[in-house]
Amino acid sequence: MTSARLTDQRLLVLHTLRLRGFVDRDTVAQRTGVDAATVAELLEQARADGHVVERSGRISGWILTPDGRAAHAGLLADELAERGCRSEVELANESFLALNEPFKEICTRWQLRPDGSPNDHGDAAYDAAVVADLGGLHPQAVAVTAGLAELLPRFGHYETGFTEALARLRNGDTRALAAPLAASYHDYWMELHQDLLSTLGRERSTADGH
Repeated sequence: MTSARLTDQRLLVLHTLRLRGFVDRDTVAQRTGVDAATVAELLEQARADGHVVERSGRISGWILTPDGRAAHAGLLADELAERGCRSEVELANESFLALNEPFKEICTRWQLRPDGSPNDHGDAAYDAAVVADLGGLHPQAVAVTAGLAELLPRFGHYETGFTEALARLRNGDTRALAAPLAASYHDYWMELHQDLLSTLGRERSTADGH
């Protein structure tokens, strides 16, 4: 295997940890498409480099160290420079931010009724209107990620994630819009937000919203 290929896979592995925070090895393999044996090898090398640590217990997984975050940021910067697509990612980020406030409003309406009471999802017409609004926003979100995926293929999984979450929501899974850690639309939205910020080498600011 070429060193360039290993470098690409190393980036994918570290990137998954950066976006997900605390991840087990099988999830890293699933999310990156890198075979489990190579993921194990890359994680062990990253541990030797001081870039990741493994935590064991009731829930086991891997997490980046501060040095690992710095190494990951360097790999992303190199990738962006090599692909020569910073301006395109900047435009994609602007398009995302234009959708961010409308999406937050959709999530708020899903969780709360207009009077501020919790939405118990007993009003089918109310829920249907919120789902319809998400359906209207969905093509725009997918357009952002599809354009990015042509430049940086690692953005390709967001379209699948968003589309599957919307399908579950339309089929009656009330957790599929905004529930945390449920492969919800909101989960993928937050991950995409962080992905854009990390790719551009930025920290979250008030201009970025949530």
